Amino acid sequence: MLQKLIIKNYALIDSLELDFEKGLTIITGETGAGKSIMLGALSLLLGERADTRAISDGSSKSVVEAVFTDMDVSLKKYFEENDIEWMDGEAIVRREISQTGRSRAFVNDRPVTLNILSGLTGSLIDIHSQHANARLNDPSIQLEIIDTIAGNTDLVDSYASDFHGFVSLRSRIKRLRENIGKARENEEYLRFQLAQLDKLNPKAGELAEVERRFEMLSDADEIRERLFTLSGLLGAQERGVADLLREAKSEAEKIDFSLFDSSEEENEDIVSRLERMVVEATDIYETVSDYVSSVDADPAALSKMSARMNAYYEAIRSFRVRDAEELVRLRDEVRAKLNSIEDEGTDLPELEKKAKHLAAVLKEKAAYISETRSEAARRFSDELMETARPLGLPNIDFKVDIVAGKLSSTGQDRVEFLCSFNKQQSPGPVSKIASGGELSRLMLSMKGILAGKMKLPTIIFDEVDTGVSGEIADLMGEMMLTMGGRMQVIAITHLPQVAAKGASHFKVYKRDEGPRTITNVRKLSHEERVREIASMMSGREVTASALKNAEDLLGLYRPHDGKQE
Repeated sequence: MLQKLIIKNYALIDSLELDFEKGLTIITGETGAGKSIMLGALSLLLGERADTRAISDGSSKSVVEAVFTDMDVSLKKYFEENDIEWMDGEAIVRREISQTGRSRAFVNDRPVTLNILSGLTGSLIDIHSQHANARLNDPSIQLEIIDTIAGNTDLVDSYASDFHGFVSLRSRIKRLRENIGKARENEEYLRFQLAQLDKLNPKAGELAEVERRFEMLSDADEIRERLFTLSGLLGAQERGVADLLREAKSEAEKIDFSLFDSSEEENEDIVSRLERMVVEATDIYETVSDYVSSVDADPAALSKMSARMNAYYEAIRSFRVRDAEELVRLRDEVRAKLNSIEDEGTDLPELEKKAKHLAAVLKEKAAYISETRSEAARRFSDELMETARPLGLPNIDFKVDIVAGKLSSTGQDRVEFLCSFNKQQSPGPVSKIASGGELSRLMLSMKGILAGKMKLPTIIFDEVDTGVSGEIADLMGEMMLTMGGRMQVIAITHLPQVAAKGASHFKVYKRDEGPRTITNVRKLSHEERVREIASMMSGREVTASALKNAEDLLGLYRPHDGKQE
């Protein structure tokens, strides 16, 4: 239940702290006094969007905090899943809104996201306003009501999970088919490219080698002539460089270089240097001689090199690549794409088989869900009519029309609430048949039924009795009082018949403090309740008879047990 509500710096509320009790709590006040402001602040704890305009002037932030107690132990799992401390069934929920629009939420002093916050508070409290009456016309809300009555929330959630998996699988199959189709369109072209590249059979570094060989074969005669000349100078001819160096070395060995004031080491150094020159000249001569034997003016080889080179150049132009190395990479890429085309469709039959099986499972689940809904709709219709007839709707006829259609995330059913309130009137959509007062009574009856099914600890009715008066208002108050026997009910009302039935009573009022107007709330004593209810009966001037009627009205109920005397 909601034990405490604290509001600071929110709209006209400067600072407010309210303690609530079990049973039926009444909140009254003049129009514009600030009752809607309280609900707006409480809605922040339900994850509603924050409005920085609601922050009081001159304040750095607005704070709304609520203390919930006696929570069902089943919520402990939700706390553990979201790493929130479980405090023996108590939760302190807080929302802070800064002037910059930044919003922060806390549960038991742990920062949480708005999704986590609303996931918790949505199972602790329900605010029913006149706006919620209009939402009754929403088919999704009607379907949600039937599922609540059926108690098949887990079943529907399981089905929805399977359905989303099925949709994801179908999307995957569709993309795969599209990719295969596009690949097939390109396959012929890719195979043509691969055939051309395989025919060329490019190799890394081959073109550079071919170009080198072509250049050498093109000038073979000239190169060979010059190599012969060089070979002769080095040693092939008489008195070549190698022979002259050997002769020089031999003569150097006969000279005593020490006669020139040189050391023996310098003498040996000249001889050694000449020896090295002989070795190097001989080596160069032998290398050049090898080159001479390798150079051969071969017209056939030259033609072959030319053809290979031209084939490379033509392929580079044709495939629009920068060099021969890219031809090698292109061939590998084309081959990989073709392999991918061949492999891509291999998973398709298995995926299609899986999708077909999942579709059959979904249809079976959806059919079963439809059965539970049909049974729940029958029970709900009977119970609703039984509940609503005493509220001045003796001729109400209510039924739930369930029509099977295509599979969706909620099943295969389209739900529509149909009703009539007069004899010999065909049931029609609630939005077209019900007046404001009839809709209010219908919604209160629904909430009375749903509250027990949903096991909500707290429900707030915001002027749910709008459009009714007299005996009907009294009966609606009786229903809220009965609901208060099994849960906490907070009712904002303008009707004395309802206000008199509360176990506790708060009044919302405004007062001026200097330049500001402040909204405040106070809990009324018995005497103050008598005067407040009398004022609701007679208006601005409270008469003695109104006070007597209010006293009598309050005396009909023992607030703590909700029984009429």
